[in-house]
Amino acid sequence: MAEDQMHPDLLADTEPATRLPHDPAIAELADHGRQDFLSVVRDYPASSLCWALLAEGSLMAGTEAADIAGYAYARTGYHRGLDALRREGWKGQGPIPWEHLANQGFLRSLWALSVAADRIGEQDEAARCEQFLRDSSESGWQALHTTLIPTDVASPDDPAEEPGPDAEAAPSEDVPEPASGPEDTENPSDEAENDSADADPREDGGNSPESPDDERPAEEEQDRQAEAAQPQG
Repeated sequence: MAEDQMHPDLLADTEPATRLPHDPAIAELADHGRQDFLSVVRDYPASSLCWALLAEGSLMAGTEAADIAGYAYARTGYHRGLDALRREGWKGQGPIPWEHLANQGFLRSLWALSVAADRIGEQDEAARCEQFLRDSSESGWQALHTTLIPTDVASPDDPAEEPGPDAEAAPSEDVPEPASGPEDTENPSDEAENDSADADPREDGGNSPESPDDERPAEEEQDRQAEAAQPQG
């Protein structure tokens, strides 16, 4: 939609403003929240706000099926709003103030219809709905025209972003360092020390205890002395 071609209808300000009556669905939605949302829609099918919320939720999903569903929801809310406006004496033009809370359901449906129409290829309808919104409430358009914008998602064909020079210097906080307790892993240097302890102690530079071979001559000398000390029979 070409925003630069849109402009407020100055003649619309000369018409009396239309203010829709209180919408009881507003209070019900505030009381019940999301859990009972569909039950509120069933109880108040004439509420443009209910259909606007359904449309907005679908358009936020960003899929083709959801866009089509959003178009249907928005068109329902739009026509429900037109019926309500005509009952209040609206003649097809004139201000529908955004500042009046009960008007917001219709205006949100109108904007959702513009967005949905654009997504399914109905650009003429999208432009008409956006212009209708600006003619009805410039402040409403200002509040709504940046909503329901699809999020830009990187295409799989786009080249991957190369890491910067400091990419490896600071590890991501989302990836914790692997835990390493005393029973989990052993330091290679510790294994080397264990291997050296199992080696021949005589290659230790004289710091290891004496080997059994070194103790054998002393034991033989003690045996000879014991035999000499025994009385002769």
